[in-house]
Amino acid sequence: MRWEPLLIILLIAGLSGLFVLTTTVNRSHRWLALVSLSYLTGLAAIVFTPLSFTGTAVYIMPPGLGRVNLTALDIMNLGFAENILLTLPLGVLVKRLWAQLPLLGVALFGFVASGSIEVGQYLLSHHWLINRSSDINDVVANTLGVILGGLIGASYLAIKRHTRRKLRLAQAS
Repeated sequence: MRWEPLLIILLIAGLSGLFVLTTTVNRSHRWLALVSLSYLTGLAAIVFTPLSFTGTAVYIMPPGLGRVNLTALDIMNLGFAENILLTLPLGVLVKRLWAQLPLLGVALFGFVASGSIEVGQYLLSHHWLINRSSDINDVVANTLGVILGGLIGASYLAIKRHTRRKLRLAQAS
């Protein structure tokens, strides 16, 4: 029963992968879609299953309800940095998909996505006993990760536009 979320995640990922493979003609778009799907599948497995990852090991958490922390902010620990790194690619992906979205929009997306993850962990912990904690530190770290990823994505897009502009000018002259 505790592994049903993982089975659902893998089913959705498998069906999505088949959809991408059968409908996406452009090879670079197909590659980007499959890499993004792999990242999102891994992210879902990390946050919605009893699997837990420390910096060096993977272990299965015992059955339980987890805990809820809405008040104690602790940003000076390794877990905070890990959560930033975990969601950094999500910010890059959001900026890649919606290039015109301003950084404030990326930040809002990150906050809503992070809050949704924490609510989902709370609900799944109570239904499937996956023992995931809902923590304000995770919301802050995940939002920061998405914002930093959005900055990286925006920088990449600006460099790409600048390079294209220089190429066009060189070809015109």
